[in-house]
Amino acid sequence: MLNFELYNPTNYIFGKNQIEKLASLLPANAKVLLAYGGGSIFKNSIHEQVTEHLKDFEVIEFGGIEPNPRFETLMKAVEIIRTEKITFILAVGGGSVIDGVKFISGAVNYEGNAVDILKNRILFKDISKVIPFGTILTLPATGSEMNSGAVITINATQEKLTLGGSALFPKFSICDPTVIQSLPKWQLQNGVVDAFTHVLEQYLTYPQEAMLQDRISEGILQTLVEIGPKVVENPTDYKLASNFMWCATMALNGLIQKGVASDWATHMIGHELTALYGIDHARTLAIIGPNLYRVMFDSKKEKLVQFGERVFNIKGNSTEEIAEKAIVKLVSFLQEMGMETKLSEATTNYSDTANFIVNRFEERGWKALGEKQNITLEKVREIVEMSY
Repeated sequence: MLNFELYNPTNYIFGKNQIEKLASLLPANAKVLLAYGGGSIFKNSIHEQVTEHLKDFEVIEFGGIEPNPRFETLMKAVEIIRTEKITFILAVGGGSVIDGVKFISGAVNYEGNAVDILKNRILFKDISKVIPFGTILTLPATGSEMNSGAVITINATQEKLTLGGSALFPKFSICDPTVIQSLPKWQLQNGVVDAFTHVLEQYLTYPQEAMLQDRISEGILQTLVEIGPKVVENPTDYKLASNFMWCATMALNGLIQKGVASDWATHMIGHELTALYGIDHARTLAIIGPNLYRVMFDSKKEKLVQFGERVFNIKGNSTEEIAEKAIVKLVSFLQEMGMETKLSEATTNYSDTANFIVNRFEERGWKALGEKQNITLEKVREIVEMSY
């Protein structure tokens, strides 16, 4: 196991009716920017609940944060905060809104061109330089409610890039599983697959003698396999909803990645598909992930066997057979979750996608990806072409 540090200061507040604690969690005399997305919080009464608990605070609202939050939109919020001297941000939404607020938090006091935060993958570590924020989660998926990372789209250049740092943890996150009752089926499908793939990125690498991390990862994966299809059909079932929400948080709150090398190449390639074609993030992961495991079969074979045996109870006569069956079973699960597993099922005019992505990675200086830095650009090309 590798050396590690574990730091997570987020106050995670889970369960029914926890929004009632909102006012007590905010700093006294805070001037609040209430940030949200396309308006779904008006349909499910969450906006009404939030504003009721904010009645003793000065509040300015900022809506319209996109499903893949755009730099251009977020900079409008940055200007509002600077002009109005906002002291606290409240993100009400899913991972996109929360990611957007993380960028806003860091950009307000950033010295220089804010686009460089993304271009140079800036890490914010000084809490005195960011605007504090909290979250009210409305869509389990990304774990952004309990981590310090974010992914932002630059619309002008069709790029999807990251930022993060220890100063960008939410001060608190209110997570009420009953909010998923009003979500459409496709968003629930996306949430399950997003969480599932987050675990795979940290787990499906190579044996690293991190026995507890493996068991925790496998527990999350087994739980999502068991409840994933059910929660999509029965989001009002609190047992299913609560376990789904907690799995999504645990998948990416930093715990299972400690002491191990992780991959993230599926995400990095998938981000390009979203930026190019507007494909939902989770669906890009379903398209790319299985083919990445096929191309990188030799280096991931041992972990694929462990995944197949422990998560799917696969039997076989050889390492290769079990590992191959594990990939087939993964694809079957993704399809059961309503995912497209080929790029041709999600978009058209994709014939030059592999060349575009490889050229873009070359321009950024990304020569190799993955936990062993052995996913070369030629392998990236092979993975994308296999995904057509």
